[in-house]
Amino acid sequence: MRIIFIGTGEIGLPAFYALAKSPDHQLLAVVTQPDRPVGRQHKPAASPIKEAAFKLHLKIYQPEKIGAASTVAQLRYLKPDLIVVAAYGQILTRDILDLPRYGCLNLHASLLPKYRGASPIQSAIMEREKQSGMTIMWMDEGLDTGDILLQEAVTLGRRETAKSLHDKLAKIGAEALFKALPLVETSQAPRTKQDRALATVTKKLSKETGLIKWDRSQKEVDAHIRAMTPWPSAYSWIPQEEDHKMLKIFTTIISNRAKGKPGEVLRVDKHGILVAAGVGGLLLREVQMEGKKRMHAADFARGFNLPVGLILE
Repeated sequence: MRIIFIGTGEIGLPAFYALAKSPDHQLLAVVTQPDRPVGRQHKPAASPIKEAAFKLHLKIYQPEKIGAASTVAQLRYLKPDLIVVAAYGQILTRDILDLPRYGCLNLHASLLPKYRGASPIQSAIMEREKQSGMTIMWMDEGLDTGDILLQEAVTLGRRETAKSLHDKLAKIGAEALFKALPLVETSQAPRTKQDRALATVTKKLSKETGLIKWDRSQKEVDAHIRAMTPWPSAYSWIPQEEDHKMLKIFTTIISNRAKGKPGEVLRVDKHGILVAAGVGGLLLREVQMEGKKRMHAADFARGFNLPVGLILE
């Protein structure tokens, strides 16, 4: 089939590369988001999909709005049989959806209808789900509301982070896509309606999303930390007279017996920093002070002279 790939994030890379290497399909072009400023110097940076497409000498389109008439005309000229979308960042307009012969497929990183929207991976971890997965769905004009073609499930590990689950689902997504493509080509692909009553919608993450709320239970705080790893990172504030310092927290061990005020530093030793939560507590194992490198919590506490009794905010 003649295929256009539309995507931005890293989660679509395995599917993109699989399509590019496939002798059964022709990758006509890639549509991705415009280069965006990143880092402290705010230098424009290409998306992972653009970088991959550039190396393979593919046509690349980066419209501000994919529904623009000029973009629709360019993609129509390519005469695609199918459009494959993965973590693009814009909802496709009807003009785009109607372009390909077979329609448009989306790779979504949840078991729909749960966790539609921008942060399905993080939400599954924060809600302490036992399973997540990848859904291949037929696209419509809604936000992840299209009919389901197929789903592949994966069990979440006890220490699952957004990074580890992302990588699992990226691999599963490519495998699921190549199960779906022959069904599409032979007109045998299912179209299962989503149950609206079971649908949930996730929000786009921001840096503020990472703030830890210590009044929650130790299991909830632990899940939040894992869901925010590696971005935007879970963090708390260390109060100081002149200025508060941000402390990012990456790995913890749950403590059921810890007792204290939420956010209170209960113990500092070679094992890490024990902090009370609303129920129980967490032994911080790996942290990073703003402007410093990531390190073992015990090493940080010694260098910072972190006092027992301090309340993290």
